[in-house]
Amino acid sequence: MRVTNAPASRKRRIRTLKAAKGFRLKRSALYRYAADALDHGRQYAYRDRKNKKRTYRGLWQIRINAAARAAGTTYSRFIEGLKAANCMLDRKVLADLAATDAVAFSELVKLAQSALKTKAPKTAKA
Repeated sequence: MRVTNAPASRKRRIRTLKAAKGFRLKRSALYRYAADALDHGRQYAYRDRKNKKRTYRGLWQIRINAAARAAGTTYSRFIEGLKAANCMLDRKVLADLAATDAVAFSELVKLAQSALKTKAPKTAKA
C-alpha cells in the first residue's frame, strides 16, 4: 500500500500558502506557484539584508564627508586623524553626531587634525 504522509504534507502546503498571503493571483492560491514565489522572495530577502548594511555605510560616509568638509577637512583625512588619535567611534555614531550635534563633531574634527599633526609621516620606499 502506498503511504502518502497526508497530514504532514497538508500541513506543509497550508504553511506555504499562509506565508504567501498577500501575493497576487495564483501565487497566493496555488501551492506550486506559492512555493516558487516564496523561494524567490526569500532569496531576495537574504541578499538584501546584506545590501542594506552596504547602503547604510555609504549613507553614513556621505553625511560624515559633508560635515567634515563644512569643518574644513575631507572624509579620508578626518577618518585617518581619528584612527591616529585612537578614537573608537564607528561611522554610524559619527554620522549621527554630524547630523545632530555640530559642536561635538567640530571637537572630533579638532581632535583628528591635532592627531594628524603629531602623526609620524610615512617614509618613502626606495
